[in-house]
Amino acid sequence: MDIDKWFNDKKVIQKSKKSYAHFDLRTNLVKARNYITNTKNVTHHSFYPFIQYDLKYKRFHKVKGKLQPDPKDRLICYSAHIDRCIYQHYSALLNEKYNLRLKRNGINNVPVAYRTDLYCNNIDIFNQAVNFIKKHRPCYVMIGDFTDFFGKINHQYLKKRLCDLLGVKRLDTDYYAVFKSITEYSTWALKDILKLNHLKDTRANRKKLNSKRRILPLSIFKANRSHIQRHNSNQGIPQGSSISACFANIYMLEIDKEINDLVKTYDGIYRHYSDDFIIILPTREDTQQNMEHIIQLFNYYHDKGLLQLQPEKTQVFKLDERDNLGNIGHLFNPKLNELKRNINFLGFSFDGKKVTLRGKTISKYHYRMKHKAAGIAKGYTKSKGFKGSDKLYKLYSERGANGKGNFLTYVQRAKKKFPDDPIDSPVKNNMVKIRRLLKKYKQN
Repeated sequence: MDIDKWFNDKKVIQKSKKSYAHFDLRTNLVKARNYITNTKNVTHHSFYPFIQYDLKYKRFHKVKGKLQPDPKDRLICYSAHIDRCIYQHYSALLNEKYNLRLKRNGINNVPVAYRTDLYCNNIDIFNQAVNFIKKHRPCYVMIGDFTDFFGKINHQYLKKRLCDLLGVKRLDTDYYAVFKSITEYSTWALKDILKLNHLKDTRANRKKLNSKRRILPLSIFKANRSHIQRHNSNQGIPQGSSISACFANIYMLEIDKEINDLVKTYDGIYRHYSDDFIIILPTREDTQQNMEHIIQLFNYYHDKGLLQLQPEKTQVFKLDERDNLGNIGHLFNPKLNELKRNINFLGFSFDGKKVTLRGKTISKYHYRMKHKAAGIAKGYTKSKGFKGSDKLYKLYSERGANGKGNFLTYVQRAKKKFPDDPIDSPVKNNMVKIRRLLKKYKQN
């Protein structure tokens, strides 16, 4: 890797600058370069605890467009500033070797998440999948999701994959220090930090906390070490660090190759995005048996404690010559989900004939637009009118699609890939919709 070029890359430098407060002072790759490129420094570096919080994902009903009562929780950890710079540097070093290994293994197009050299997005990946389905129908399609992917990463297996990628029997002391900081990490709950700062857990107070030079004075940090929680399991890495995605991809290196090699023997394709995947097999006399072999391979990884499929999110479909799509999960496992009638992957949906945005994606968009409009209408006055409506239009209408862009910018890009499909139908005429919403909420 051209280290000088990497350290001078404006995008890389900008990414290393973070506004949040942590246990240490803010820094970036330019300031920290001499320290983080010295392997002895990294070997003996004392990594700070990750700050941890629960990120609640609001779930939406795809038809009613309403919030579901049970939000999803995801544990997010973010590292100290100097730690983040170390992770970014070692992630760059590992990604260079990882990208070369993918090409050598013939799986360069298989893992599509967190890639530094693929130069394509979700729209491109789903377009490739749909084109393959249309070209090879009739066919079988399997989509799946790994249970708690980051939380189930086996440390010994990850270490083995790292050694293999680096071509060593044992990790060098600096690499081992980074590996150990991610597998034997410690955390400090954000809610406890707020309490120590005499702040309630509100959005405004989190903003106030992040305006500090340090999130806690050193004296208070040292006096309250009892808040530090250590991760003592032999599996799981923190989701949110600058190297976790890189480690996750390396973890899947041999698994991706084994699955892809098997799928290719059946003339199919396999694509893997973080904890989601799609497998497409052209129909032959033995295709059902071939799909069973693939599922058996996933079961093998499960038995070895490496991966675990979520039955409720794993489906198998069959598309016939007339583009009729049927869910045939029961042929392989009675626990597989047969409620889904469309192939959903990377935010898109395919019913065998047309591509649309997923219903939940549209519902979330409409809910947020209505919620924002209701808040603005509540503050309506005759003298000032709808204060904040400009921002509403920029976020949720065609007015903001250019420039910085908004969700409709993404829809426009998707429409170019699927010009004959009703991609943009649910999000047309938003200027008119917003005006009607403001008027409606004002009257109420």
